[in-house]
Amino acid sequence: MLIKRKSIEAEANYRSGPKAAALKKPNRKPKFAPVTLSEMDGVRFLHFGTEWVQGAMRLRKPDAIELEYAQQMMAWMLFIDAPQHIVQLGLGTGALSKFSYRQFDQAQVTAVELNPSVIAICESMFKLPANDERLHVLEMDAMDFVLDTSNHGHIDAMQVDLYDATAKGPVLDSAEFYQACADCLKDDGIMTVNLFGDHPSYARNLKAMRFAFDTVLCLPEVHDGNVVALAFKQKPELDFPALYEKADQIKTNTKLPAKSWVNGLKAGSK
Repeated sequence: MLIKRKSIEAEANYRSGPKAAALKKPNRKPKFAPVTLSEMDGVRFLHFGTEWVQGAMRLRKPDAIELEYAQQMMAWMLFIDAPQHIVQLGLGTGALSKFSYRQFDQAQVTAVELNPSVIAICESMFKLPANDERLHVLEMDAMDFVLDTSNHGHIDAMQVDLYDATAKGPVLDSAEFYQACADCLKDDGIMTVNLFGDHPSYARNLKAMRFAFDTVLCLPEVHDGNVVALAFKQKPELDFPALYEKADQIKTNTKLPAKSWVNGLKAGSK
């Protein structure tokens, strides 16, 4: 979930002008906040040294998605039946990656996480499976991943949850970042993003997403301000009777509250 922020404007300055070589600084190893845990009522929580919750797992149901906003991050399931490649930017507790890995047994699941301690604690304390032919957890910068042209045009669903220890807003939020995310998706691909509705970053992120995507819709706020946005590379057909029918199927198969997602989309589309 912790991603090293890159300044595109600064990089552009380094690449131009007579002092470009002098301005360029050597790469530095990023500094990470400490990874800490807490438990309450049978739920294990991940923190980055603060009270902010970065993810959760119910000990008796390690493959279930515990937090409501994280459940909403799967709302792309209303529109995509058989994804071939699902990507998570920001591992957190691995909840979304684990769920996708178990639920879609024909899909490739890729998680991108910069902090090696987060990957290690997901493996040891949050039941994250080892990498295999379908699951790939990559220790790298999310920006590097989406800018890599070898990833472009191959992804059905991308889930973006990039927060640092302050948890005030996504660490990567520029139009350039969201355009690169759009480039990674197939033509009918969908991105979901965890935002903070009561923070100045909210409007900035929506503006940047709308620059890169055809349609951006938001689900109702949950928890302490979390708002999940759905960004569609192509304008979706919002056939609500069909979406409610699909929601019933999702509820039956996964127990996820998909009807509430359709309710939210319906309210937001008016």
